[in-house]
Amino acid sequence: MLTLSVMMAALMQALDTTIANVALPHIQGSLSASTDEINWVLTSYITAAAIATLPTGWLSGKFGDKKVFSCAVAGFTASSILCGMSMSIGEIVFCRLLQGVFGASLIPLSQAILLNINPPEKHGSAMALWGVGVMVGPILGPSLGGFLTDNYSWRWVFYINVPFGVLSFLGILTFCKDGDKKSIPFDT
Repeated sequence: MLTLSVMMAALMQALDTTIANVALPHIQGSLSASTDEINWVLTSYITAAAIATLPTGWLSGKFGDKKVFSCAVAGFTASSILCGMSMSIGEIVFCRLLQGVFGASLIPLSQAILLNINPPEKHGSAMALWGVGVMVGPILGPSLGGFLTDNYSWRWVFYINVPFGVLSFLGILTFCKDGDKKSIPFDT
């Protein structure tokens, strides 16, 4: 169950790298944003995620994988809700920035946790399964984003994260051992 919880978090983050792309014209019209302004919805997320990935190893070593990962999943889910509720371009850019900050550690920590819970002889198959999950997100994102935007609203490209985030968070709290420290250093 922990593997499924970890995979949901990684898939959720990978999905969000592309799901909002097709919703941009709808977001732009809804929030009366210019073309330059609407591009910040994507740029803020990517930039924040790139910057916030760097301290992941240090935070994990200091506080443990479980605490950092569960905080990241909760923050990512909450910021997804805030993105969907945004009423102005400034709000959605700020919320996407938060989403990027919290989502930054989901990929590296999901790898670390999967490596820690699997014996060394199963690392290859665990990483292959993880790789499939992470690759499916960006591939599925535009199609799912287009479907949600056309049939519901652009806000659902963010709300889609909520059930997966909640399930992942509960799975991590339930099945991840307290005090798990990563054995694979990220910042050596």
